[in-house]
Amino acid sequence: MAISAHERPPAPSAPPRWASDDRRWTESQTEPSIGNLISEIGADLSHLVRDEIELAKAEIKQESTKAGKAVGMLGGAGYAGHLALLLGSLTIVFALAHVMDIAWAALIVTAVWAVAGAILYVNGRKQLRTVNLKPEQTVEAVKEDVRWARHPIS
Repeated sequence: MAISAHERPPAPSAPPRWASDDRRWTESQTEPSIGNLISEIGADLSHLVRDEIELAKAEIKQESTKAGKAVGMLGGAGYAGHLALLLGSLTIVFALAHVMDIAWAALIVTAVWAVAGAILYVNGRKQLRTVNLKPEQTVEAVKEDVRWARHPIS
């Protein structure tokens, strides 16, 4: 038995041309409205800003870790220098006291430890200068995003 055109069930409608995560057009719409486009741009911009902030946080955390290690080395150098100055100085002063006046022995030992402390300070400061807290990758990514936003076709 043949079914006439009037008795046939309606053909399934085609899926919408555009569908996003949480925004869907109705099947009757063939193109997005201006409101939908603006909403989509706002959502994309918000997502982009969140991604850039996460990148900046990661870069700053990495540089902060580097700075923390450098500061820890400076602190350790200071503590070790203090102990060495205290204990070693006494030993050397008493050893030199057999050769010269004890005051001259103390002055010589103090000068040697002052030079050692200066060397540790210069090296620690040089390493601390290599720390860069400016999130370079994020800055470059934002500049690229701005260039793209100004000229999206190129």
